[in-house]
Amino acid sequence: MPTLSQRDLVEIERQAVELATMAGAQITAALGRTLAVRYKGEADKREDLRDPVSEIDEEVEVLIRERVASFFPGQDVLGEESEERPGRDHDIVWTIDPIDGTTNFVNGFPLFAASIGVLNRGVPIVGAVWCSTSHALRSGVYHARLGGPLSFESEDFEAVLSPDVRRRLIGLGKGLDAAGLPGDLRRTGSAAIECAFTAAGLLAATRIETPNIWDVAGGFALLQAVGASIRVDTGSGWEDFKSFTSRASTYEENDLRHWSGRVIGGTPDVVDALCRRSD
Repeated sequence: MPTLSQRDLVEIERQAVELATMAGAQITAALGRTLAVRYKGEADKREDLRDPVSEIDEEVEVLIRERVASFFPGQDVLGEESEERPGRDHDIVWTIDPIDGTTNFVNGFPLFAASIGVLNRGVPIVGAVWCSTSHALRSGVYHARLGGPLSFESEDFEAVLSPDVRRRLIGLGKGLDAAGLPGDLRRTGSAAIECAFTAAGLLAATRIETPNIWDVAGGFALLQAVGASIRVDTGSGWEDFKSFTSRASTYEENDLRHWSGRVIGGTPDVVDALCRRSD
């Protein structure tokens, strides 16, 4: 993997934080408006009405793409709402989820995020996740760079956990219950928020069933900054996460857009328990 200097990483992190902050401002400004919403499935099939896209998702992604092209020309951008790839074979890839938790957002349920993750040959090097709420009970950006600390709103952040709390919270998707697990379960409806909350110590761990790369790339950088355990199952069992790679057999399919897998991240003991329950 080509070496980036600390100065490079600091600048990429700074820009990612600005982009996530900008996305959060756009999202906040839209609250209370009547939004145009479409669904990615077939509109006449009720079972397909599970993946909404708001006009804000699309507007935010366009703005972020324009900024990346301006400040980092030639680098690739992988976004949820557009398949445009300005640097298909570039080592640096910006992954964008303009609103993670769109179903929450369009229903006015105040748990959603905007996630920016930057990869160098598939390895997360920077993450910036704007969350609609946080440990401080206000919106803000959790962010980190490779080798750097977890920060919140440009201030170093370290979780403070009460030793009197014996059962912590675990983010868990559909299909599992808390029986035998060392914690109580929560579902937020946003993979990016669960990664950020786990990094910040609000969750002990999270298991995410079917994330796309843009859902978790930014969050993985946050988890790495706090030394969390991250494991993925892309079809051959749980493995320690090293980088995002596509296992497709053709060039057209060998694209990070097609990455998929189950994800567990958090404290090692809870991650181990979730892996045992998931096999």
